[in-house]
Amino acid sequence: MSVILGRLCEGFIINCQIFGLTLIFSIPLGLLVCFGSMSRFKPLSWLVKTFVWIIRGTPLMLQLLVIFLGPGLLGWGTPWPAGNSGRLMAAVVAFVINYACYFSEIFRGGIESVPRGQYEAGQVLGMTKPQIFFKVTLLQLVKRIVPPMGNEIITLVKDTSLARIISNKEIIMTANEYAAKGLIWPLFSTAIFFLVFVGVLTLLFGWFERKLDYFR
Repeated sequence: MSVILGRLCEGFIINCQIFGLTLIFSIPLGLLVCFGSMSRFKPLSWLVKTFVWIIRGTPLMLQLLVIFLGPGLLGWGTPWPAGNSGRLMAAVVAFVINYACYFSEIFRGGIESVPRGQYEAGQVLGMTKPQIFFKVTLLQLVKRIVPPMGNEIITLVKDTSLARIISNKEIIMTANEYAAKGLIWPLFSTAIFFLVFVGVLTLLFGWFERKLDYFR
């Protein structure tokens, strides 16, 4: 039993790696995508919005397959290293692109929800656009986006299991190997790993929301 639990923990480490790396890269990338979609330069705005529409309108599982297998099938050669590291890298790239697009829409909604008078007040005070964004808009933006960001981040925890489609040995794939041999409890025990992780994140986001109550 201890051996099986050890393997499940090793699998869950892969889930955690995908989760952590996705957050680190997708949040700043999502902000850049948001600025692109809100750009006054119409060709750029149209291009970014079309890309976001495509990513949000297609399954993440399909995106994983396309990113991992697509270059090789098109004859471009695979850009991924051999072995487990290559599969993990491809999964992270797919997750980052996917979640950056979702986060960008959350950022855009948060920015547009800040009253226009806030911007005008900053301009009257002689503040530049970057100063208005960082000193006036940003903190109000954070308050508005915490609940939807929390939902997306919790969804990300569970979506990491999709990485098995390109043979990343995350926890569910590991448990499924035992289920194929007739041992079912490892498969059900994976729920405990996810429930604990999601529970910790739920408490963390609840605490963070309470800390931002002074914006009400």
